[in-house]
Amino acid sequence: MAINGVAAGQRALGMSPRQLAALRGNTFGVLAMLIVQFAIGIVVNLYATIPAGDRGSGIFGAIGRALTNGPASLATHAGLGLLIVLAAIALVVRSIVARHAVSIVLSVIGLAAIASAALNGARFVADGGAASASLAMALSTAVAMLCYALGLLLLGFSRPAPD
Repeated sequence: MAINGVAAGQRALGMSPRQLAALRGNTFGVLAMLIVQFAIGIVVNLYATIPAGDRGSGIFGAIGRALTNGPASLATHAGLGLLIVLAAIALVVRSIVARHAVSIVLSVIGLAAIASAALNGARFVADGGAASASLAMALSTAVAMLCYALGLLLLGFSRPAPD
């Protein structure tokens, strides 16, 4: 019943078929990138050695060093992370433009979880691979994946406004 209420609310707002398709596509894209990122993160955690020069470099220095001086898996992980942040911001904007309340809430929470994962990733590099930073990164990523999966599910119940 609540899902029907969400769908009915979206018809009242007048979300176009194009906006709905764009929200679905953007949500799926961020979710897919997060799943790939999670897998790369496991590889980095298990097999990559953080260069000793990166320790104590601070958060922004850690991101730069991960992209330029780290092992290939770490550089890939950091680069994809930056793309994910941009895609998540785009989804927040797209949700606001479409006035889709559920997508707005879930995409903002997802973006916050991604920001948490990114900050903990920088801490992971700056601290030389701290287990607590790795755990926080993984849990933050899981929260973000849950938000986007739930968003995708609920968008499946939304219907565009009739023309």
